[in-house]
Amino acid sequence: MKISCLQEHLAKGLGIVGRAVALRSTLPITANVLLSSDGGRLKLSATNLEIALSCWIGAEVETEGAITVPARLLTDFVNSLPSEQIEMSLAQRSRQLKLVCARNQANIGGMDADDFPPIPTVEDGGSLELDPETLHTAISQVIIAAATDDSRPVLTGVDVVMEGDKLTLAAADGFRLSVRHLKLAKAVPERVEVIIPARALAELNRLLPEETEPVEMTFNATRTQALFKLKNIELVAQLLQGTFPNFSQLIPDSHESRAVVDVSEFLRETRIASIFARDGSGIIRIQCIAGEELAPGKMTISARAEEIGDNMGEIDAAVEGDAAKIAFNSKYLQDFLQVLDGGRVALETNGPSKQGVLRPVGDDSYIHVVMPMFVQW
Repeated sequence: MKISCLQEHLAKGLGIVGRAVALRSTLPITANVLLSSDGGRLKLSATNLEIALSCWIGAEVETEGAITVPARLLTDFVNSLPSEQIEMSLAQRSRQLKLVCARNQANIGGMDADDFPPIPTVEDGGSLELDPETLHTAISQVIIAAATDDSRPVLTGVDVVMEGDKLTLAAADGFRLSVRHLKLAKAVPERVEVIIPARALAELNRLLPEETEPVEMTFNATRTQALFKLKNIELVAQLLQGTFPNFSQLIPDSHESRAVVDVSEFLRETRIASIFARDGSGIIRIQCIAGEELAPGKMTISARAEEIGDNMGEIDAAVEGDAAKIAFNSKYLQDFLQVLDGGRVALETNGPSKQGVLRPVGDDSYIHVVMPMFVQW
């Protein structure tokens, strides 16, 4: 094996696939990265057996070959090198990868490429193409509600439903629910529902901002794996098995009160209140009062911690229906407001003990439901 490439390209590629390297595993080789020649390019691959990332970078391939080497050691070494050409060579029947860059050289001991877990090939289960910018926004808006503990594994994933010309992403952790609908350019022939791990979608989301071409999403026939194909990167995720809760039952059909406020003002006051909420179980209280005659309505956002202090902020609001009061976990509210791109947002409530519904004004494709905190008013 004899391959040369630019230091900055190799460093970038290692940074991408390094996200899939196993940190703790009973299989030592999963702490390695696989380097192999592939059609005149250098292919980097890593897997933690839950997700697998592959990245292709431009290179001059003199002699074909493959080797796996410790990912952290290789990444740290390459990142510290000058921005020049790196020559990598591997003698026949050797496990020592030699790297030469400018006046630096190193030998890194590796393991046979044949021992590396095979990267699954995903096909035959249907595929569709998605706009990277739209997908990036949708994933950001949904994964905030995915569970982070494994007590109910299906809740650590995002429910993905493809039906007709509509794609629906949904996540819930028992305290909040995020649902985002996307319009597909081409209708799918049959309904497909799978649960993709939120961790895998979070990794995909980091890669999307730099993409300009459509992202291809493919499933295998048994619905156990999903492949996301980008321009020079592929991500394979093991799908979660189980039944996702019927989330549509959590979205109320009507509301007693509706308050429309500016997103940036709401976020600012929520952040201020969260400073006091830190010592008060993270609870912030919201009250909405309709205006009289020509005066606008208002929303007050407050928090208090016993023996420490309290605060109250006020913003203008267009309030319809009854006066309302409800309490939320400040983190949940901030998570939602931070993924909105400005504009205005509506808070719909049916009393202090029932879930609150948040919707961006003028956008029917996104809805967020938050369970209330029970407090003494």
